Amino acid sequence: MGNGVKEGHVGLRKENGETQEKKSILNSLISGALAGAVSKTAVAPLDRTKIIFQVSLRRILFAPFFSASHLISNFFSSFRFLSLWRGNSATMVRVIPYAAIQFCAHEEYKQLLGSYYGFQGKTLTPLPRFLAGSMAGITAAMVTYPLDLVRARMAVTPKEMYSNIVHVFIRISREEGLKTLYRGFAPTILGVIPYAGLSFFTYESLKKMHADHSGRPQPYPVERLLFGACAGLIGQSASYPLDVVRRRMQTAGVTGHAYSTIFLTMQEIIREEGLVRGLYKGLSMNWVKGPVAVGISFTTFDLMQILLRKLNLHTNPER
Repeated sequence: MGNGVKEGHVGLRKENGETQEKKSILNSLISGALAGAVSKTAVAPLDRTKIIFQVSLRRILFAPFFSASHLISNFFSSFRFLSLWRGNSATMVRVIPYAAIQFCAHEEYKQLLGSYYGFQGKTLTPLPRFLAGSMAGITAAMVTYPLDLVRARMAVTPKEMYSNIVHVFIRISREEGLKTLYRGFAPTILGVIPYAGLSFFTYESLKKMHADHSGRPQPYPVERLLFGACAGLIGQSASYPLDVVRRRMQTAGVTGHAYSTIFLTMQEIIREEGLVRGLYKGLSMNWVKGPVAVGISFTTFDLMQILLRKLNLHTNPER
């Protein structure tokens, strides 16, 4: 009987552990989805303006702020204010699963790498911290890439060309072929490695430094926003040239250019627009948009995780 009771307790602990793991994954998915939706909606006008700068052939060094404000004012006067959010529905369709997968994958990769490197239950060292972020970004990008291409197309075309998300898929498939839905995939993956890796690495590192120096394990929301802003600034600056290449390849079918490979796309951009003017076009817009978006995203995710854990404890007080 003793052995039976012991085996029963082991089985119960195993079942409880699996339940907790499932809840943890669900919490990460919910928190990540909300984080992505809130952050992208907040910066949607700036995001659309940035994409237009990136695919434009005008010589705009670092996309001066007055040019961006002029473009936004033109949208307001010509197409109404809500046109600044054109393509945001496609963004939401993409960013909700993307952010959910990315944040959830990051939590899982942290655990896997923690076990592999012997840091289970402790803060990861720099290398596995960077690897966890990069792997999470790659995982999310691979799953949701066609939706990113659709968003870019809707952002740079008039409403008459593509009426909705489904229409974009249908026209691209019929007129350009299904493989077009993955045009620009290679620079996306190459760009997401430094972007996601450095973003998560910077945010996690700043939180660790804050805890070590302040003695408070949990930063205030404003501090989280600042840490996320720094993470976004570093991550997006490092990967920006590949982001420009990705946008050019994604929108080639509607801009009249035929960009085939990463190297040839870079070569043409540099030849026609210059190294800095071409590959860093719109970067100043990213220095405004990126830190705000990433700061909101990381902060929303962390606060939602804390809230969901508290709700879980409240509904399961015996735990």
